[in-house]
Amino acid sequence: MASTYTPLGVELQATGENAGTWGTKTNTNLQIIEQISGGYTAVNFGSDADVTLSVSDGSTGAELAHRVLEFTSSGSLTATRNATIPLDVQQFYILKNSTTGSQSITFKYVSGSGDSVTVANGATVIAYAKADDGTNPNIDSVSIGDVTLTGTQTLTNKTLTSPKIGTSILDTNGNELFKLTATSSAVNEITYNNAATGNKPTFTASGGDTNIGVSIQPKGSGTVTIDALTFPAADGSSGQILQTDGSGNLSFTTASSGISMGKAIAAAIVFG
Repeated sequence: MASTYTPLGVELQATGENAGTWGTKTNTNLQIIEQISGGYTAVNFGSDADVTLSVSDGSTGAELAHRVLEFTSSGSLTATRNATIPLDVQQFYILKNSTTGSQSITFKYVSGSGDSVTVANGATVIAYAKADDGTNPNIDSVSIGDVTLTGTQTLTNKTLTSPKIGTSILDTNGNELFKLTATSSAVNEITYNNAATGNKPTFTASGGDTNIGVSIQPKGSGTVTIDALTFPAADGSSGQILQTDGSGNLSFTTASSGISMGKAIAAAIVFG
């Protein structure tokens, strides 16, 4: 009776077979098992086309018989590509998409309508091939609760160190809350400081320049409104007030008669 092989290529030697080569074949089997349990290999999409991962009976090196598969490409992929495995393969994989061209890789069985796993460009996915049907087997991914590229997650008590945020921050309804514009080679920024009891939080201009102001610019004919502010006197004397000349210019001046200065500014000041 001749040897048979598992779906991942391990040789099952028949009784009495392989006289004189049994040890060599056993060592090869152990090497294949080592690949299956923790081996790494790169799967290259060199021709910008789908790739078939085939079994290599009784020998090492078969891509599908490795635990970690890193998808690479010789050039930029122009569309989503498939990496397929035989219908009888039962295994779990760590899949990483390192191809160029910003395309996804679909990891699937060679035929059938079973589930497949899509690995986004730059992503790493844990997937398991179930071989749960002779015609339409399924491949599923493992959810471990981490943030994904396309999923919506709520992060609680997480520390983000120097995160890079895109062009906007949205509120809980998905509406724009802050718009962000990046300046090439920027050296100045706004620093926000919180405060302990009895102290004021501050927005401060900071950065590389020694002297730098802060600009607040309304849109169109809009105005900037600051409510219930107290301004210090410009020259250190008491009783001064802040006034506008009607053209948007502000200055400190001595209060006119009849103005109570129990508060420097008790209501809202509208700059306009």
